[in-house]
Amino acid sequence: MTPSERPDRDLSAAHRLPYSVEPLRYALHLAPDLERAVFSGTVTIEAVCHEPVTSVVLHAQDLGIEEVRVVAGTEDLGATVGVDDHEDRLAIELARRAPAGPLEIAIRFTGVLNDLLAGFYRSTFADDEGVVHTIATTQFEATDARRAFPCIDEPDRKAVFSITIDVPEGLDAVSNGHVVSDEPLPGGGRRIRFADTMKMSTYLVAFVVGPLVATEPVDVEGVPVRVVHVPGRERLTDFALEAAAHALRFFSEWFGIPYPGDKLDLVAIPDFAFGAMENLGCVTFREAVLLIDPARASRVELERVADVVSHEIAHMWFGDLVTMKWWTGIWLNEAFATLMELLCVDAFRPAWKRWVSFGLERDVAMATDALHRTRPVEYPVGSPEEAQGMFDVLTYQKGASVLRMLERYLGAERFREGIRRYLRTHSYGNTVTSDLWDAIEEASGEPVRQIMESWILQGGFPVVLAERGDGGVTLRQEPFAYAPADGESAIGSGWHVPVMVGAPGGTEAARILLGPDGSDVDAGGPSAGAFVVNAGGSGYYRVQYDTAGLQAVAGAFDQLHVLEQHNLLSDTWALVVAGRSELGDFLKLAEAARTSTDPGVWAQITAPLGFLDHACADAERAQLAAYVRALVGPAFSALGWEKRPGEDERTATLRSQLLAALGTVGHDEEVRERCRAMHAAFVSSGSSLDADLAPAVVGVVAAAGGAAEFDAFLERHRHPATPQEEVRYLYALAGFDDPELAARAYGIAIGEARTQNGPFLVHSLLANRSNGPATWERLQGQWELVLAKFPVAMVPRMIDAVKLLCRDERLAAAVRDFLADHPLSTGQRTVEQIVERLGVNVAFAGRLRKTLAGELAAGLDRAAAR
Repeated sequence: MTPSERPDRDLSAAHRLPYSVEPLRYALHLAPDLERAVFSGTVTIEAVCHEPVTSVVLHAQDLGIEEVRVVAGTEDLGATVGVDDHEDRLAIELARRAPAGPLEIAIRFTGVLNDLLAGFYRSTFADDEGVVHTIATTQFEATDARRAFPCIDEPDRKAVFSITIDVPEGLDAVSNGHVVSDEPLPGGGRRIRFADTMKMSTYLVAFVVGPLVATEPVDVEGVPVRVVHVPGRERLTDFALEAAAHALRFFSEWFGIPYPGDKLDLVAIPDFAFGAMENLGCVTFREAVLLIDPARASRVELERVADVVSHEIAHMWFGDLVTMKWWTGIWLNEAFATLMELLCVDAFRPAWKRWVSFGLERDVAMATDALHRTRPVEYPVGSPEEAQGMFDVLTYQKGASVLRMLERYLGAERFREGIRRYLRTHSYGNTVTSDLWDAIEEASGEPVRQIMESWILQGGFPVVLAERGDGGVTLRQEPFAYAPADGESAIGSGWHVPVMVGAPGGTEAARILLGPDGSDVDAGGPSAGAFVVNAGGSGYYRVQYDTAGLQAVAGAFDQLHVLEQHNLLSDTWALVVAGRSELGDFLKLAEAARTSTDPGVWAQITAPLGFLDHACADAERAQLAAYVRALVGPAFSALGWEKRPGEDERTATLRSQLLAALGTVGHDEEVRERCRAMHAAFVSSGSSLDADLAPAVVGVVAAAGGAAEFDAFLERHRHPATPQEEVRYLYALAGFDDPELAARAYGIAIGEARTQNGPFLVHSLLANRSNGPATWERLQGQWELVLAKFPVAMVPRMIDAVKLLCRDERLAAAVRDFLADHPLSTGQRTVEQIVERLGVNVAFAGRLRKTLAGELAAGLDRAAAR
């Protein structure tokens, strides 16, 4: 990169290193000592000076620098070293000026294998005999490669990496490239050298050392694919290999570019902060999203593994081959990988209807995006800490949703041609977001940049108001928010909305680009039948019909496509929470959907009913439970407890959803008793328990259980048959109502549980209606201890459930004040969003006190009349 090619650095300027020295190749040699939790290493950086320099600045964090040599040609330039711990910088001052041209920087250093799940860190596991083993592994995104070796740790400073590792006796190692040499060391152990990588960013470098086992490679069009894991997990690898092979073929064809690596290892790590990481050729995963036994896993758990595997493999092109110039563009990497994951899994298992289930994920993003403390999907990023704040639902789910909306509006082929053009043009390079819009615009001839910048560069989304008049349907848009702004708002206005309008169940729809001034659509006169706005269901916006329009579309509910049904329920519920519609409107729609056999549609019913259970007063819970039994019970009875011959996979998911609703919010004693009996037989005698039903059964048993069930769950967590069972029983410990059991579960979360899992157990305890307030008291009393134990990036996800503490206004105010007085170093905007949503929920709970009893009574009367 020449100085004239430097990107616009904006807010990042103060946090970036000079462009005068460009790294070309890193020769990295590491010697980890797993027993002592330390490592030593050398790195030789082949670089080029674009202009004469008297100093070189690199990134380094928590490293001991023992020796530095800088050579230009054959001349040793002499070097003295200064370390800036605050900025993670290693400043090398040269005794003689380095001329423009080649430069070699050689550094000898030491480091610690930390317990932070970041950089070069330790992970442990116990074998079948209870012996604890250690793995040394890496997680470098966003800016933690500097914890493992001195480097220029910025995404647009791409280079080739040559990695050599001295592996202790009896262990193995994997990295980005294939093994090119494996030689014994005089004192024991082996020296393994890996092939040079392609030109790539530092955050994609990976190496794992430990007692590793690899499957036999599966050849996928010349690319060897393996699953790497700890011993004893061999039987859990087949599904991931199948999903990976499909994904590799799918993406190679879809992108029209061969896989850019020389091999692909999927590596299961016992301790891992995120779901997975897209290191080129050496993708690392949490065990529970890679290793799975299809015979013991629910369909939802299998879908999760297929999702994550597909997502990470999509990154090999979109993120690894072509990378953002700075963390401002990280949303595009993740949003596009999410979109491609969905396309891939939909092709892998069409019966799963992945686009329908994605509607639930999109709704999670919209719930955040309707808050005034939302943010634009893309915003200027300065420090690395700010980059960490982008890993949220707005980056992943909103980003993927607006891309899907664009793809449906343009058509699949024009959209794909734009993506192919973008990847061909920028392979091995770095881009900004507008490069993608320009490529798609060139391929489609549509105003893509204008459309997408209205969605990406401002927060929020519109509600499209639909009103039938004499000449058809009038559409207009306005910003959607749950409540009026109290101060500044990040919700924008004036979107260019790709709207599809059609008849219920229709195959064709009118395509409209709805601007700020509204639009008229020919959908017949005032006496015409129902019409559907957001036909097909892929738009990222809410729809509010006028009274007649809502009645008409609700009357045609059974004729709607599944995703249209899903959206109608979701939009109506959001309007109820915002005070723009009545609870009765939603309940009547839920009753219209009672014969649906789609789990996505039912999730849009059971989730709001679960929230009502949190928000209502204690005295109203029995009436709510009766309503749930009246609505959900017949649907569950129609399915029965057991699978039937020829039943599709999603029916099993629906059965589990309905069972969970009946046994928890519905307080159905017959369901609870049968779940207790089924689970007791499963635990005591090993009788079979349907894999799809197991998560619901476990949840119902927890809701109705006591100390004996808690102890059984804990034992099952400690000695699981699969990684999914391990986390299932851990998180279920939060479902017990007994306060003493909740206190025990909290102690396990901050003590025994793996660091990667503890925050989620605390989250589940906060979400427990009975024990959430006491959990909050424990948490705030141990705040500093918790921050020291858990990675700070996981804390916002941990406390997200405080938004359910909405029945007690004084408690909600105390939560708000505490979080305001204890800001986080990263993810603080997410915390502010959580606090705002808590306020929305408090207001909703207040309105509910006036109307819920009457609405439920009316609903029960309607049920009795059916």
